[in-house]
Amino acid sequence: MTLSTFDLFSVGIGPSSSHTVGPMRAASAFAALLVAEGRLPVVASVRVDLYGSLAATGRGHGTFGAVLLGLEGHRPEEILPETVEARRSAIAASGCVLLGGERSIPLREDDLVLHPLTVLPRHSNALRFTAVAVGGEVLASETYYSVGGGFVEREGDIADGAAGSGEGDVRVGAVPFPFRTAAELLGHCAASGLSFAGVMLRNEVEVSGCDEAEVSRRLLVVRDVMDECVATSLGRTGVLPGGLSVRRRAPEWLARLEAADPLGAPEYWQEWVNLVALAVNEENASGGRVVTAPTNGAAGIVPAVLHYARNYLRRGEGASGGDGAGGDEGGAGAGLSADEVCVRFLLAAAAVGVLYKEQASISGAEVGCQGEVGSASSMAAAGLAEVMGGTPAQVENAAEIAMEHNLGLTCDPIGGLVQIPCIERNALAAAKAINAARMALWGDGSHHVSLDQVIATMRETGRDMNSKYKETSLGGLAVSVVEC
Repeated sequence: MTLSTFDLFSVGIGPSSSHTVGPMRAASAFAALLVAEGRLPVVASVRVDLYGSLAATGRGHGTFGAVLLGLEGHRPEEILPETVEARRSAIAASGCVLLGGERSIPLREDDLVLHPLTVLPRHSNALRFTAVAVGGEVLASETYYSVGGGFVEREGDIADGAAGSGEGDVRVGAVPFPFRTAAELLGHCAASGLSFAGVMLRNEVEVSGCDEAEVSRRLLVVRDVMDECVATSLGRTGVLPGGLSVRRRAPEWLARLEAADPLGAPEYWQEWVNLVALAVNEENASGGRVVTAPTNGAAGIVPAVLHYARNYLRRGEGASGGDGAGGDEGGAGAGLSADEVCVRFLLAAAAVGVLYKEQASISGAEVGCQGEVGSASSMAAAGLAEVMGGTPAQVENAAEIAMEHNLGLTCDPIGGLVQIPCIERNALAAAKAINAARMALWGDGSHHVSLDQVIATMRETGRDMNSKYKETSLGGLAVSVVEC
């Protein structure tokens, strides 16, 4: 297991991790290759071919602009939304991009070559970049795959057996607790006395090269970006971009909730969870700055359930905290500080995210929305069960329950926009994660369907699912509802 927590929780821009964040990373990598090989000064033009889902829904998902910005050397974890708008306007006006941030070449969004009905064998989200010299000589050509959650794989690396990554933390050494399956993860917990979060923390120290304190600090930065995303969204009004005229509801809901629930009464927990999920996904839909968790299309679920953990767990609902994020098999709950709750929640959620990334997929274009919203709901359920004091068996059960009841979920956004049904779907999946965690903690961790079995079922369901229900805008709500 070489995935980092910060691969699964990386900062990017909306509206899609696989269609915006991944393509920007791929384009940036191609530009960096031209710079590294000294070919940038002789490049006269770059041809960009988009295949499958990237071509079919790329316009609504911000793919075209993301590719051009990536060719300029911008990275999704660094660029700000205002820079995105400024550069897209400048490119549209001039008809040129600054390749590698230095060389002006003619290229506009309309110049991208689209192949919506052509799916390359590796994945339906494929990009091919070809750099050409003045005389027509091909200087370089690379094919990349955006495989979900902002993860990118280059064709040559796949042939060599190398895994793609998200933000690209340096992999330092062999992890102390390698796992690809929940059974292996549970085995490490039983042998070491550590929780899901504890195992993930020990591994993260090796994967990222940071000590435990620095890992915790970085996770709190992730939490802060989530909070900033909600705050930014709550300050915006009007309609979302894209032509569907979807009204931003979060600011109005906030005003109504503050009036109805000034003291934070427990009976309003679901309304506040709904609000957080809607706020995050409205910001994502507008191209704002979000945390992929593990994808942009499902970015509101983990923050919403984390809001519940921070604000609605009763005193005594969970055991005392052990030794912080890597504590004993016992849970978190009342014995942990607010920061420790966030750290432990995110680590446990990331451990489950590793299982989906290793055994199945988190790409809506590959397995449908069960791979995005379903995976996020499962991760959030695990995080909540952990900080509620769940044993590893109960945490695994919570993750299993959440995914079991998201199986078969299709990806059919109207107009190719991450708005309908995506925004509301995040709120519903957050509530499902909370219920899954609470159900698991009323049990003893034993159950008939294991998390590994439900992940395998999700993978097979996605494989069997008709392609028109996998982020192609060719089926489901995308064709049943007439765009206004």
